[in-house]
Amino acid sequence: MNTRYALQPTPTGHTRMSGNWKRAAIALALPAVALAGCYVIPVDHYGNPVYPVGAPPVVQTTAPAPAVYAGTPFPAVLNMRLYPANDLANQTGIMTGTVTNMMSGRGRFQFDYRGELLTGEATRVSGDERRGVASAYGSRGTFVSCEYQMSSPLQGAGTCTFNNGAKYQVHVGG
Repeated sequence: MNTRYALQPTPTGHTRMSGNWKRAAIALALPAVALAGCYVIPVDHYGNPVYPVGAPPVVQTTAPAPAVYAGTPFPAVLNMRLYPANDLANQTGIMTGTVTNMMSGRGRFQFDYRGELLTGEATRVSGDERRGVASAYGSRGTFVSCEYQMSSPLQGAGTCTFNNGAKYQVHVGG
């Protein structure tokens, strides 16, 4: 008979389980305590999450209308819509995303293209405060180049061309 886990009387007359039950309890509790904390995700230099290849597609939501404060150059988050301009782009259809106008001649934008999150930046052309160029890149190698013209700090339009040949008309804000 195995008496390792049998009840044995103590000198005071009480019964107790022999063995290393305290060590077993600590060994079982330690992983639960160690794994019950925070988690870390990688982010790019803009603070956007970087998803590994094969991540589920990002669901775009419509950003609320930006708050405009007279005389104060706060960044403004604008909605962006891309409308297909050729047959290749028709396969994907209309896309939406966001542009953050930093009110400094620069901005950043992001949108989902066929399940791949593309992020990038936009810069105004020197000597023409309304014209600009933008580029974005995704983790699977997709990239896009855009040219645009702003009619105001909160509204503009232009064109975007993807590395696969898809072309879109882009509308910002409004």
